[in-house]
Parts: sequence; C-alpha cells; structure tokens
Amino acid sequence: MRRDEVDQWMGHYDNPMKDVVQRIRQILLASDDRVSECLKWSTPTFVYKGNIASFFPKSTHYATLMFHQGALIPGHFPSLVGSGPEARAMKIVSIAEAEEHRDEINALIKAWIEWKDMNPSGS
Repeated sequence: MRRDEVDQWMGHYDNPMKDVVQRIRQILLASDDRVSECLKWSTPTFVYKGNIASFFPKSTHYATLMFHQGALIPGHFPSLVGSGPEARAMKIVSIAEAEEHRDEINALIKAWIEWKDMNPSGS
C-alpha cells in the first residue's frame, strides 16, 4: 500500500538514483497487496508483520535496498550481499537492472510473507 508520506519524501529526494529508487519502490509495492510502506529512519521502509527492507538514501552510484533480516529469509536470493548475521543488501544501478531483479524481489517478498505468516513471533 502506497503512502502519501513516502510520496512527499520522494518529491524532495535529491539524488541521481531517484528514478531507480522509485522504480524499485513500485516493483516492491506491486509484489503483494499486503506490503505497505512508511518512513522509518528517514527513509522509505517496506513492512509486513515487521520491517522487510529500507532504502539507503545516501547511495549515489546505485540504489541500495537493505533487507533487515535478509540472511534469515528462507530461500536462495543471489542478489543479496552481506556477511552479517541478519541484514543483506541489494544494489541496483539502473531502471533496466531493477526490471531484471523483479522476479527475485517478488520471490523475496513472497518468502518473507510466508515466513512471517508461519512464524508470527518473528523467528
């Protein structure tokens, strides 16, 4: 579900990756009607029974979407990078690349929702 507060944030977002961030936002929100967005940590954050992912707004050479518990989401997602115990990032350099990642983003959201629905406590 798209939110006015995020539309306003996007309207003021001054970054060369703005169009890429906007396209990823559209892809993510279209992936499942149960996903909504809000502003947390001064950036768009996507939620469903917890925080799924947030943009890192200061990236200027690629759009960075951080999946807060990306390492824990069941499944194999080759575009997620990182080595910490939980967070993983997806870095996308263009609208065309965002489109190339559409299926993986959709799969991530599907896996997140299934995981959260099966484990309401979040673990």
